[in-house]
Amino acid sequence: MRAMLKNIHQEALVQFDNIQSSVHDEREQCLEDRRFYSIAGAQWEGPLGEQFANKPKFEVNKIHLSVIRIINEYRNNRVTVDFMSKDNKYDDLADTCDGLYRADEQDSNANEAYDNAFEEAVGGGIGAWRLRACYEDDEEGENDHQRIKIEPIFDADSSVFFDLGAKRQDKADAKHCFVINAMTRAAYEEEFDDDPASWPKDIQRTEFDWSSGDAVYVAEYYKVETVKKTIFVYESIDGKEERYHEDDFDAEKKEEVEALGGKLLRERKIKERKVRKYLLSGAKILEDCGYIAGKNIPIIPIYGKRWVIDNIERCMGHVRLAKDAQRLKNMQLSKLGEISALSSVEKPIFTPEQIAGHQIMWAEDNIKDFPFMLVNPITGPDGEPMPSGPIGYTRPPAVPPALGALLQVTEMDMKEILGNQQAGDDIVSGVSGKAVELVQTRLDMQTFIYMSNFKKGMQRCGTVWLSMAKDLYVEDNRKMKSMDENGETEMIELMRNTVNDAGEIITENDMTKANFEVVSDVGPSSSSKRAATVKALTAMMAVTGDPETLQVLSIASMMNMEGEGLKDIREYYRKKGVRMGISEPTKDDEAEMAAEAEAQQEDPNSEYLKAAAQEAEANAANARAKTVETIANATLKEAQTEKTQAQTQETLAGIDRDDLQAVEGILSKTASVQPPMNEL
Repeated sequence: MRAMLKNIHQEALVQFDNIQSSVHDEREQCLEDRRFYSIAGAQWEGPLGEQFANKPKFEVNKIHLSVIRIINEYRNNRVTVDFMSKDNKYDDLADTCDGLYRADEQDSNANEAYDNAFEEAVGGGIGAWRLRACYEDDEEGENDHQRIKIEPIFDADSSVFFDLGAKRQDKADAKHCFVINAMTRAAYEEEFDDDPASWPKDIQRTEFDWSSGDAVYVAEYYKVETVKKTIFVYESIDGKEERYHEDDFDAEKKEEVEALGGKLLRERKIKERKVRKYLLSGAKILEDCGYIAGKNIPIIPIYGKRWVIDNIERCMGHVRLAKDAQRLKNMQLSKLGEISALSSVEKPIFTPEQIAGHQIMWAEDNIKDFPFMLVNPITGPDGEPMPSGPIGYTRPPAVPPALGALLQVTEMDMKEILGNQQAGDDIVSGVSGKAVELVQTRLDMQTFIYMSNFKKGMQRCGTVWLSMAKDLYVEDNRKMKSMDENGETEMIELMRNTVNDAGEIITENDMTKANFEVVSDVGPSSSSKRAATVKALTAMMAVTGDPETLQVLSIASMMNMEGEGLKDIREYYRKKGVRMGISEPTKDDEAEMAAEAEAQQEDPNSEYLKAAAQEAEANAANARAKTVETIANATLKEAQTEKTQAQTQETLAGIDRDDLQAVEGILSKTASVQPPMNEL
């Protein structure tokens, strides 16, 4: 075991030296950029400061204001992570993942990690944070439940190093990663019981000095291991395909599957990723932390601007291209300040004999403002005293014309590099709102690349979190905190058995089945979103006259109102929207509406109205039955008449021709005997 760890340590040192030597110059520039805009006096570091030794060194840090503006844009437009089913259909488990992720963010104060990484990426070019599995309650020994924390990594340009073969921006293709942490010698010796002075001398041959002065460096070393596994695909007796993993498919399980009629269809080879974590120093492996949760390295890098040139990853932020213009600006202002500090008053020049005895008067003139000044006469060529004024005057220093012209050029250069943010801040009267919007859009485009790259990092963070959650959040009936989009918290139960509408027993919130697409979206903050929604709804209310539409828009506006004490009002209108079918009801809403319906059934008035309605329905049914009976009788009578007529025709058809003639004769005789109508 020791020999294996020693080999891993030697391999890790070689890998780190290769990485660190390749990106050393780039990372130094990243660190210099961050110092340049954020630390007072850092803009004069290096040879430039040596040239201005013992001279004024002023700083007018315009880069800082430009960087802060980008940071403010980000904080007002947070990036969110969303889990979606791969077929774009609604899935309750995806909502569960969303809620758990938000809760983990809140519990671990993830915004600190996000903000630090974004600021380092904008300032220097690279930032990072980590995801770590930790116990839910460190003080309770019986609670083995773990949660995922999102933690910041400070000075990522000096501490985070991925292998040189990882070319993707999110480092999903990385094979190993180092995170360097500096400790004092005393802290290192206390925690690891190891003295750097006892390290072998050959350790010092590496390019990176793991022990320098009072600092000792310890590295988190993440190494991806790929293992080939076999998946057995069987066809069950009902024709369905069932898959069994090699680790869970022993001889007993195989015999059981085949006894139930299962037939082997095929075997499939897959590659499984596992990540092993080590803690190492310059001398040895300090701790083998074993395999960590998930299948990905839990380090999330963020870049400001990034390229791969000459097979070396290069990055920079918003500062680097403006550094020369800022230095030139500082030099010009310092020189101008030095010139201005010199006397701007013409001073008279006298001979010593002219000023003798009057030195104090001339020295105090600026303070006491004497009405006149005295000088001694000088001796002329003939030996006689003669009055005389100053023999000359000093001249104030003049500003070189080139300096003034250069100041204007430098100012324009800085605006072009950093962006003319004053154009968006100065709102001139009489300018249309559309024009102002276009100006603001142009300014936002300067920050878009940083927001877009941060979005990629957030998407990677969601992927890593989901991989870890599938390993950690698997306990039956475990209750965990969840959070919705509005910040409201609730408790959910993992791996809970329930019965669906078809009467089948299913398992809810089964994280092992959480195979989702991870997307991230750049948008305004929660308060800004609601304010924009209310504004849009109000505008729609002004152009519609439909009362029902107005009511719907009004309810939606109240549900999105922000302000102190409006929570209960928003909840009231939300429930009202649920009853109108605008909003999706929660389980509590469904239970509440069911209780209300049951209470209404017990009301005497409701019972009376229900009975009256049933009686009216019964009477209507009787009337319909009588109508049907009458129609049936009429139909029967008509049928009987038709039958009689048919019988008569049949009888007539049966009389022969002779009988018919006899009948006709009798009828004619009968007609002749009858008296005329007028005699009657």
